[in-house]
Formats: sequence, structure tokens, C-alpha cells
Amino acid sequence: MMLRNASLFIFFLTVLLSSCATAQMGYGTKNKRAIKLYEEGRKIPNQRVNQETGRPDFEGGIEVLKKALDRDDNFLEAHQMIGEFYRLTNQTEKAVYHFKRSLEINPAANLNGQLYLDIGAMQIKNGEFQDALRYFDMILEGRHRKIPDQVINAAMHIREIAIFNIEARKNPLDIKPINIGKGVNTKYPEYFPTITVDGKTLLFTREVPIGKEEGRRGQEDFYISELSEDNVWQKAYPMPKHINTPLNEGAPTISADGRTLIFVACADVTGYDYGPNREGRGSCDLFVTERIGDQWTNPVNLPGKVNTPSWESQPSLSADGKTLYFIRRVGPRGEQRSDIFVSHKQEDGTWGVAEPLPDNLNTEGRETSVTIHPDGQTLYFASDGHPGLGGTDLFMSRKDPLGNWGDPINLGYPINTENNENSLLVGPDGEIAFFASDREGGEGSLDIYYFEMPEELRPIKTTYFEGIVYDVYTKKTLQGKFELIDLGTGRQVVESTADKVTGEFMLALPTKRRYALNVTYPGYAFFSKNFDMVDQDEAVIMDVPMVPIMDDQVVRLENVFFDLNKSTLRKESFIELDKLYDFLVTNEEVKIEIGGHTDSRGDSKLNQKLSEDRAKSVYDYLIAKGINESRLAYKGYGKDRPINDDEAIAKLESEEEKEKAHQENRRTEYRIVK
Repeated sequence: MMLRNASLFIFFLTVLLSSCATAQMGYGTKNKRAIKLYEEGRKIPNQRVNQETGRPDFEGGIEVLKKALDRDDNFLEAHQMIGEFYRLTNQTEKAVYHFKRSLEINPAANLNGQLYLDIGAMQIKNGEFQDALRYFDMILEGRHRKIPDQVINAAMHIREIAIFNIEARKNPLDIKPINIGKGVNTKYPEYFPTITVDGKTLLFTREVPIGKEEGRRGQEDFYISELSEDNVWQKAYPMPKHINTPLNEGAPTISADGRTLIFVACADVTGYDYGPNREGRGSCDLFVTERIGDQWTNPVNLPGKVNTPSWESQPSLSADGKTLYFIRRVGPRGEQRSDIFVSHKQEDGTWGVAEPLPDNLNTEGRETSVTIHPDGQTLYFASDGHPGLGGTDLFMSRKDPLGNWGDPINLGYPINTENNENSLLVGPDGEIAFFASDREGGEGSLDIYYFEMPEELRPIKTTYFEGIVYDVYTKKTLQGKFELIDLGTGRQVVESTADKVTGEFMLALPTKRRYALNVTYPGYAFFSKNFDMVDQDEAVIMDVPMVPIMDDQVVRLENVFFDLNKSTLRKESFIELDKLYDFLVTNEEVKIEIGGHTDSRGDSKLNQKLSEDRAKSVYDYLIAKGINESRLAYKGYGKDRPINDDEAIAKLESEEEKEKAHQENRRTEYRIVK
């Protein structure tokens, strides 16, 4: 692959050098020695290509071209060629000096405007925005000359970038990046962080050296760091060797519970080898591995229709595990365009045909990274096709109530700069963001930093629910199946299973919503719970005791709701009652009695009637769904069977605690009577 890239680079360079900004015949010097050195220097990059990196030797060319300038400092072509080599090696200040020097020698040497365009673009990188505007304006004011339309259009576009930079810097965001620490960062590059929904496990890519040859690109592997109780990231350790192979693994995304990892693996120079026991479909593919207990499975090519003969990279898995965003290369070969795509998990566990995101997000340029926040509503991505500060900028888009993605918002300065920004990770709580930077003061090359996210750029805060599923009597752990439903919309927001070995689970809980939770396992009554996260944002730590199906077992229906002093079922109750219906269909031998209960306050006769009417409402719902009445009974218990008696409630300290105790007494249950 390196050699193939090198040949493309050489071809590009040959075309580039054959169309220099000057269109004159001959050379701007009569010094034969200077001309000879120029001819020698311009050829060196193509003649000396690093076989490991595919990089032409621009430095060697610059060294010889400088000798030509020693012979004649007014040698126009030598200045322009040195400037071009500096531009290609991103030494933009030196490039601008030599381009400007060539214009001093001959102001007419830029008839097609390309030199003005290059100077303006590089001055944006150099932070010289007013000077950049001056050169773009010279192109636009000189349209009567023979300036190609593509140069004029490019000048208009890049001029907007210069203006955007000037305006963005007038009101910079208060961002103070902090190095994440020595537990994660080393003298080697660290980048592409991903984090679990509890914010306690960070997985990232580290480039480790291969051999001792200086300057040789290293190999990418995955490392994991855990957050200590005093909020310090501990020393990172590598993933197992069947995941970290001698080839590159990169751009990971980890599931909310930390038990699924999707990542990118690319073929080697042969175009076929993706690593031990891995098969690919073309170029770079997405692979997946699952953690069962404390063991990771062998990675496999992502099942379904995501991977193609094209190039797939930068995956981001939604917190519910059902939606996958990623980057795919599009357009003709060599065009280097890329867009954001999305795929949805099918009922059989495979991934469906991926579709591009709408045109208000994808552009004719390059979208180079994407991250979906655990709230499922906020997308962060990098692009060079939207108005920005230069290079690739980071943007945010929010999904509206109809499911449409809003127009992107540039995250502003100094999150974005005139350089390339990529791969921003915003933590589950929305308050902290992580990114990679090679800024001064780090541990080495690229380091991972974090900063406090400005309020206006934050997603919906997301917390989590974690615990263990177990048999209430034997304490044996169970692989319970979870379903979390938004009571406001009736939509399922999470479907997951507990760990097969440990019974552990972790679910994302975006705040500002109310949820119904159901947990099922064959041979057990389903477990239900209600989470009101409208005014709460703390994590929920709670184990799930599963009750075996047996006679006289009472199960509370946590998500059956009635209006005050009424027996009409609220529509949010249908979710739970449909689950009860499914339970009865699956377990045909089970018969149940539905019981209604009130608290001790109010008139006893009215309470008795209300409890009976509410139990009958549930009974009627199940009959209407098709359950035979011979399997159902109902009864109202009024205030006779409280969970908390009046004496215990009176001893509670606060009115809030007392009201909660009364609320626990007001309930709907079913009892198995098979």
C-alpha cells in the first residue's frame, strides 16, 4: 500500500511541477551553474523516495535549490520551486517568503493568479488573515486578466475562511486544554479516544515503534486506562494480542457497557492481509469483537452490509448499540472525498445497507470523522467542506423531534484553528471533551487532552444504570435481556443483555426523560422499573433480582399509571401491559391474579372501590389483547396490604420520604396462581 501511495504521489508531483505558476519560456537567470543546480534540485524528490513512508525527499531538493540561489538570488524559478517544496512539507512561512520573493523579482510572473491563491491560503495557516485577504482580493479585482474560473472560485471560497477566522477570533471560547496525564500519554502518539457511558474506561490508539529506524512510522495498537476513585487515569495496558496484531488497528468505538468494540483494520501492502484470522472486503474494513466475562472474542469482519470494496473508517456506535455511524470514501478513485454514513442493526444481529447522511451535513469536500454522543441526538464531526477556520474543522449537529439532523454549527475558536482538527470525543455528561494534540508541553508527540465544554455546545447529559442480574433465591447470575423505553414517545431506546458470565450490565440513561425498564429471562417473571430522569441526573446503581415462575409469587408492575383518583389506564401503561401480555403468551400454563392497592389516606370504601376498578382495568386490557379470561382474575385490596404501614411512615423524617412511602403503597401487582 505504501508503494502504491508513493507512485500516486510522484505522479501528482510531476503534474504539479509541469504546471508552475509562471508561464514564461526559459529561465530568469543567465548563470549556467545556477540553472544546472536548479535542474538537479527539482528532480531530487522524485528520485529519492522513502520506500517505507512513500515520501519524496523534498528536503534534499531544497538543499540543492538553495545552492542555485547562492549563485543568483534573483533566480525566480528557484524561489518558486523552493516555495513549492516548503508548501508540500507544510513549512508555510518559508514557502510564503519564497513565493513573495519571486513576485518581487517579477510581479508579472503570476498571470494566472495561482501564486496569489497559494500565498493567501498559506497565510491563513500562518495566522496572517489580513494579508491573506489582500492576495485573494488581488485575484478577484484582476478578473479581467486571464485568471481561470477555478482559481477565482477557490479565491472566493478561501476568502470566506479568512473572514471567518477574523470574526471567530474576536469572541474566542474560554477553553483551557489539560493533559490527561502520564497514565495515558507517553513519548509515543496517543489519539482516537473512546469512552464507556460511566466515564470510567478510556480506550485509545497508541502508535508504538517498529524497530529502531528513526522517522519510520510505527504500528497502531489499542490501550485501555481506568479512572481511579480520585479521578486519575491509571497506567494504560494493551488489548490482548489477538486484537492488537502486528498490523495496524485504529479508530475504535466502544459500546456504552464496554463489552463491544468496533474498530478499523486495513490490508497490508499486498492488499489482502488484514491480520491473523481476519478477512476483509477491500482497503480498510470495520471489525467487531465482544467481551464475555473478562475475555475478548476473536475479531470478525462486521457482519452485514457495511463493509464494501471501498474504504470504511472512523466508526461511532450509538449508546443503544443499534446505530453505527462511520466514514466511507466516495467518488472516483483518487478524488479522496469522504462522507458520513449510517447503518442500523437488523433483527438477526447483522448491519443493514448504509445510507449517507443528508446533504446539509455531507459536502463535496471531506468529512473525516464522526462521533454520536450517548444522548443519541447530538453528532460531532470533522469536515473541510463547511465554512470554517481552515483545514478540517469540528462541527456539531442536533437531531430535531422529527428525527432530522439540523444544520451544522462550527465549534468555534480555539477548538478549531487554521490547522486540521479531528476526532473530538464529548464525555457522557456533556461537560468534558477529549481530543488529541501535539501542542507544546505534552509528554511526547500527539497527546490526549481534555477541556470543559462550553455550555452552548453541550449535548443532553447522559448518565447510566448498572448492576448485576441474578436469581433472587440461588443468587446465580443471569444473562437477562434489557429493554428501556421512553415513556414520552413509546419508543425503545435501549435493547441489551447482561454479561453471559458475570450477569453485569450497564445502560445509558439520557436525562430529561422518563423511562420504563423491563428485564426478561426464560423461566422467570419479568422485572420492571420506572426511571424519572426529568429532574435527576445521577447514576442509578441497582441490581436486578429475577423471580422464578412459581405459585403465589407476587410481581409489582412498576410502569402501570393512572390519573389521580381514577381507574383509566394512561397510555404510558400500555408498554408494561404489552410486556405482561407477551409473558402470558410465552408461558401458556401460567394463570395470574391482578391486584390493586391504595395508600391508607382517604375514605376506606372509596379506596377499596378504586383499587378494584384499577385491577379490573388491567384485566380488561389483557382480555382485549386476547388472553383467555380463564387465566385471569382481579381483586382490589384497598389499603389492607401496605408495603409501608402508617407507624413506619410516621417515623420518617421528611415529608418527601413520607410521600414516597405512601406512593410505594399505591401499586398494581400480579400474583402467579398456576
